[in-house]
Amino acid sequence: MKLLENIKPQSEGQRRLLEVLRNDSYAIVGVFGPTGSGKSLFSLAYGIESVAVGKFKRFVVVKPVIDVVTGRELTLAEAGEEYSSLAREYLIDVLGAFIDQARISELIDSGKLIVIDGHYLKGRTFDESLIFIDDAQHVHLEILLEVIVRIGSRSRLIIAADPIFQTLRGIQYDHITTLREILLSESNAQVVDLGVEDIVREGAKTGVRFLLEYILRSRKLQEVEAKAIQVMKLHSPDADIVTVVEIEDIAKKHGISLDHVPKYLVVVKPGHLGRLVGKGGERISAIEKELGGRVRGIELDLDLTSYIRSIHPVSWIWKRTRIDLVGPYLAIKIESDNLGPLVGQKGSYIRFLEEVTMKLMGLGVRIIPTSEGEEVEKSRRKSRKSSRGRDRARSDSSGGQQI
Repeated sequence: MKLLENIKPQSEGQRRLLEVLRNDSYAIVGVFGPTGSGKSLFSLAYGIESVAVGKFKRFVVVKPVIDVVTGRELTLAEAGEEYSSLAREYLIDVLGAFIDQARISELIDSGKLIVIDGHYLKGRTFDESLIFIDDAQHVHLEILLEVIVRIGSRSRLIIAADPIFQTLRGIQYDHITTLREILLSESNAQVVDLGVEDIVREGAKTGVRFLLEYILRSRKLQEVEAKAIQVMKLHSPDADIVTVVEIEDIAKKHGISLDHVPKYLVVVKPGHLGRLVGKGGERISAIEKELGGRVRGIELDLDLTSYIRSIHPVSWIWKRTRIDLVGPYLAIKIESDNLGPLVGQKGSYIRFLEEVTMKLMGLGVRIIPTSEGEEVEKSRRKSRKSSRGRDRARSDSSGGQQI
């Protein structure tokens, strides 16, 4: 069975994941990224293909069943047969388009594919097995450790989790982020970070955007930020303002002049930037005059390039970057030659950027240097994709104004 040949990677991150899964030199693979980015699909497909061809004797899947309303985990002892039914549905939902359901049932009935409840592992040993822990952000640390100590000879472990969702929700104790850091320094382990740009399911993109908007709308405003919103609503009453963040104090702290960064950054709903600015810029001019400083507006978007463009002191640096949510960070991918302008003297620019990002979204900032050839190729792919999008939307002249 060559199941993986039927699943084509749709992004650079997915191609990297497939490459790592096929590399037998890694005993542990950690896959971290948002829902809809292919973590479960590629891991399950690799596992089923591996047991089908005899690479491992068993494919053991540890999958928590969670009540999304209460957050309570449903155990095998409580659910009985319902647990097994939900496990089968999970496998079919993920793989149904690529493998016949009868084949999944055949592997389960033969004992080659096992979905287990992580609460009941005492006394078990997994030799010649591939173990996959899915949705590990919902798995208790004790269960994760128990799975690891049960791994026997000639076995391999895959752990998939979504630290982005955890971070955006503001969870204080996140064992997945810590686990990821541990795996980064293990010689026999490999970490694959998937980001928002790797999400291929539209519903997942919408969900992440909704979550980000919820976080921004519900953040506690400083008094000056609340007053700024009132001024903006007075002059731009039809603009849907998501949030406003005051930047001036952070800029002064890091020795950055307001000639290079705005006093306030305002985030609006898609399509509302023009309403904030006004047809001839008269609205934003009136807002800036009353607030006594420059105001920069951006539309809420999962492509965070406009965010970097709006607040970084170097006006052109955004052209040299690719921005994504990776792990618990806002990741800035940039060619090594442009690190200096991004970071600033003694790191002042990046510390400023991280403090603003933490204040706005609760995320840290991580710089990922890349080679020039890699970035050129990715830029070409992005340009081709954008060109196709422009061709499809050529007749639509209702795009929002950018500033």
